[in-house]
Amino acid sequence: MGQPLSLLDELSWRGLLYQHTEGIGGWLATPRGIYAGFDPTASSLHVGSLLPVMGLVHAQRAGHRVVALVGGGTGLIGDPGGKTAERPLASVDQVEAQARAIRGQLERFLDFRGRNPAVLLDNAEWLRPLRAIDLMRDVGKHFTVNYMLAKDSVQSRLDAGISYTEFSYMLLQAYDFLELKRRDDVTVQLGGSDQWGNMTAGMELIRRTGAGDAHVLTLPLMMKADGTKFGKTEGGTVWLDASLTSPYRFYQFWVNSDDRDVGRWLRFLTLLPRGEIEELERGASEHPERREAQRALAREVTTRVHGADAARVAEEVSSLLFGGADARSLSAGAIDALGREIPTAELPLPAEGVDVLDLLTETKLAASRGAAKRLVEQGGVYVNGARVAMADRTVTPAGLLAGGHALLRKGARDYALVKLTGR
Repeated sequence: MGQPLSLLDELSWRGLLYQHTEGIGGWLATPRGIYAGFDPTASSLHVGSLLPVMGLVHAQRAGHRVVALVGGGTGLIGDPGGKTAERPLASVDQVEAQARAIRGQLERFLDFRGRNPAVLLDNAEWLRPLRAIDLMRDVGKHFTVNYMLAKDSVQSRLDAGISYTEFSYMLLQAYDFLELKRRDDVTVQLGGSDQWGNMTAGMELIRRTGAGDAHVLTLPLMMKADGTKFGKTEGGTVWLDASLTSPYRFYQFWVNSDDRDVGRWLRFLTLLPRGEIEELERGASEHPERREAQRALAREVTTRVHGADAARVAEEVSSLLFGGADARSLSAGAIDALGREIPTAELPLPAEGVDVLDLLTETKLAASRGAAKRLVEQGGVYVNGARVAMADRTVTPAGLLAGGHALLRKGARDYALVKLTGR
């Protein structure tokens, strides 16, 4: 085996290296403190947040000391970058709760207990006690208004207007970098390409206060090949929190990746080696109908975010709904997950069984018994994967799935799950 790649080489072949300061390659030749920040503007990170997270993962794997910084302080202000209007200010209690939730999500990616443990910090620790006069004297004096106005995050808001509150965000982020340099000798900041202005401001503050050398590097923003925003679906944002986006829907988001995107997402968001990714890309090009690359991507990312059991269950449910898998092979966990994704009902099960026509009407797959009868006569109804005939349409206890369930299907894609209970 060859020597492991340097951090810059690893990021480069994965397409994760966008910008960096001059001389950073030599600087990273020895282990350095590297941080990325995550503002708790919601109760969960979303899939668009995964790139800086993976940047820290690669930095830790390359032997650097990584710091994940939760913005319990900066989250009270809000970064103006990428916004066309002022953010509504969140309460202290709300930001604290959101910061706790995000800390838990970051722990799924970084190793906080190994030989080179990651560090998790919250900038509320030093920003909330910071007095306004100290910020103006110790930080503000190092930046001219012209310097701050030239930053993209400010320029993009000048026409619509920007409050002094959001205008000052750059100073707070710069102060974070200085504070981490002084506390833990953190000398590299990592973030999205839209953060370049704020990040270089921190580097300048470190230099102007005589605190030493510092560098920044940025990762590309995730955009789909069709030009649409990454991480959005018809149902809204794709979150890492299972209560906001179920593991099945999370898995399905990746399975539905465009063939033009899947190779990039495999490089960006998984730790699969280069040869395996290139093999999956060849398969996607030669046999796109198999969607093997998409399934590998979905499995890897869902496992990382929700755990191996949740990923396996999500794969089971997806294989049933879209791959024609045998319903009788479903695990109890998959049936439970399925019940959160499709219409459900609960009915008593008489000893002699229950008529499928009643199940169809109870689950609204048919508007009436007459409509249900026509569906069965036309051969469009299935129970637990088997086509139902009018002469044999009684569901008995012996034919139920785990937990006493019957899975109904009308046509190719309309499903309902019925739990049948004894008297």
